[in-house]
Amino acid sequence: MISTAIRVARVGSAAELAAAVLMLAGFPAIMVAALVPSVPAFAAATAVTYLADHYLHRQGSYLINRLSKVRAGLSIRFLIRQLLLILLLARLDLSDNLIFYGATACFIAFYGLQAPHGALVTLIRNRRRLPVATRNVDLASRVRIPDAPPMGLLNRSAEKMLHLDLAAVVGILVAAAMDWALPGFIGIGVTIALGSLYVLALMPYVRGKKIPPSADKVLAKVDDWLREYKPETVLYFSGSKDSAYQVNMWLETMEQLDSRPLIILRERVILQNLAPTTVPVICVPGGVHLMNMDLSTVRVALYAANVGKNIHLLRVPTMKHVFIGHGDSDKLASVNPFSKAYDEVWVAGRAGRDRYAIADVGVRDEDIVEVGRPQLAPILPGQGTPEGLRGGAADGHCPTVLYAPTWEGWDGNPGNTSLMLAGENIVKKLLKADPPVRVLYKPHPFTGTVLPQAGAAHQKVTALIEKAAAERVTDPRFQADAAAQTAAKAELARIEARLAVLAGNGGDKGDEAEATRDGVVDVARYEEIARLRGEWNDAYWRSFPAWQHKVITGAEPRLYDCFNVSDAMVSDISSVVSDFIASGKPYAVTDSAELGVEEFKRQNTAVRAATILSNKATELEELLDAVRDPAGDPLAEDRVELKQYLLGPDEPTSIAQFNTAVANLAIKAEARNVGQESRAAAAETEAEATTKA
Repeated sequence: MISTAIRVARVGSAAELAAAVLMLAGFPAIMVAALVPSVPAFAAATAVTYLADHYLHRQGSYLINRLSKVRAGLSIRFLIRQLLLILLLARLDLSDNLIFYGATACFIAFYGLQAPHGALVTLIRNRRRLPVATRNVDLASRVRIPDAPPMGLLNRSAEKMLHLDLAAVVGILVAAAMDWALPGFIGIGVTIALGSLYVLALMPYVRGKKIPPSADKVLAKVDDWLREYKPETVLYFSGSKDSAYQVNMWLETMEQLDSRPLIILRERVILQNLAPTTVPVICVPGGVHLMNMDLSTVRVALYAANVGKNIHLLRVPTMKHVFIGHGDSDKLASVNPFSKAYDEVWVAGRAGRDRYAIADVGVRDEDIVEVGRPQLAPILPGQGTPEGLRGGAADGHCPTVLYAPTWEGWDGNPGNTSLMLAGENIVKKLLKADPPVRVLYKPHPFTGTVLPQAGAAHQKVTALIEKAAAERVTDPRFQADAAAQTAAKAELARIEARLAVLAGNGGDKGDEAEATRDGVVDVARYEEIARLRGEWNDAYWRSFPAWQHKVITGAEPRLYDCFNVSDAMVSDISSVVSDFIASGKPYAVTDSAELGVEEFKRQNTAVRAATILSNKATELEELLDAVRDPAGDPLAEDRVELKQYLLGPDEPTSIAQFNTAVANLAIKAEARNVGQESRAAAAETEAEATTKA
């Protein structure tokens, strides 16, 4: 029942639900206490609403957002408390008392301070929001960007300002209870004084040297930097916060380019969620600013997603435009008709080329280039399940099966994901497997964002796995090396502490403008962080028994790290399947739409070497047999052939293929530009000759 209430109220936990109930019930309780009247009851109910409101704000509760939409926002809630306090004084027959007039004047004056406070905060934020935000771009030597105001002044500023009324509220309640005005006037004085000081503290940041340069000056200096750096290959990306992974997957590839790379982002939220990189990054929210930016040296533009804002760069004829996508799968997104807007479409292997031919969406075969998948380099090839683990080792070590379903998709089709129709069946059969296996569950980060049923299915699967994990701990067949796990956890703590120090020394800046000024990566620190993350991953897997079931969410450990510790995988039609094929390990894919095995294989290339599961998952034993007896795996040779068809040959390496494709296309772009210049020069010469004649 509580879980249902949490889902209906759209809160994140039982504690958040309790806070929401207390806050919503608290205001009627305050009104009743004022009417009775009862100072103790009023004080108690007021305290509850203050605390609950503060907690919900800290949690970023959906309820807080909804209240603002129905004109019951933060300021209104504070005003209601203050008006009810005035009502309490009137009901206590204090309407002719000085404390009544003092309270009324205090709250009027206090709200009078809200206007300059809000105006100053807005002005400071707007002036410090530069037309572009950058990383790894040296603007500090070109333009003066002053330090940000102390974050204590701007962070949650409205909430902080409003909470200054606490001194007055407490003082007035004490005065009402003691029938003595002095405590009330002391509280009133403290509130007005603190509010005035807050406003005065903000004023220096809207004048003089504390004001950042104008937008035109910043844009001019960015162009100066571009002319000096001379970028040649651009990765362009636009999207929502949740789509940041689509650009993050290309960062390492951009770092390995032979040409000078640049990343252009269109949303500030993507920059905030961009993984660390050594590549220069420019975030340009304004389309006009982007179109006026000096990108004359760029010859190749790479696009990781098909979005409307791509048109702002696609319009530039001096560079060649390439769709590289953010995964390789048989989903319709992999053959989007919009792809014909690009000069070339780069795919991993022959399968990508064939998809476009079959889809017949206007992409010409000569415009498709096979470049492999550079991101798959971290995926280790399978070595087969060790002999001692095939039937479950004596110490409880057993094969690992990864369940990595995709999400429900924007169209909400239940057949997009196995989670809703088959998830429980898959997990139950894996948990009951004999000989036993370990289950790792890593859901897609978008799961439940479109269909609540998908979120509910995720919760059920999570509960099943966590329950089975708890039961396995007490099973005598499974033994843990407590000493090794303790050592691994200690190592994890050490690594995390060091990572926290490194992040603190060069990470978060006061605001976006300051981060733009100082956001040039420290290469030594960057390399140390990369090394520590590798060590963290190794320690993470050693920090719990090799037989322990695990639900894995969040960015770490990464999906590919899960691939490397797994002996097999169950998934859906998505790029996850194509990526896992790089390992050569057995895998199963769920025919959630119930097309039938032959039709499912005909429509989806990536499943041609897979065990095909129905929604009842009765075929799962075939996958487990392949894990336990690799020599008898009937699909082993099919996986080898499919890997090359989907992902291309192992040699030359994918990054070498990618660099070659960039170089070849840059030559085409340069040839086009030279041709245009030659024609323009010839036309000018002809015009001059005609004039002289």
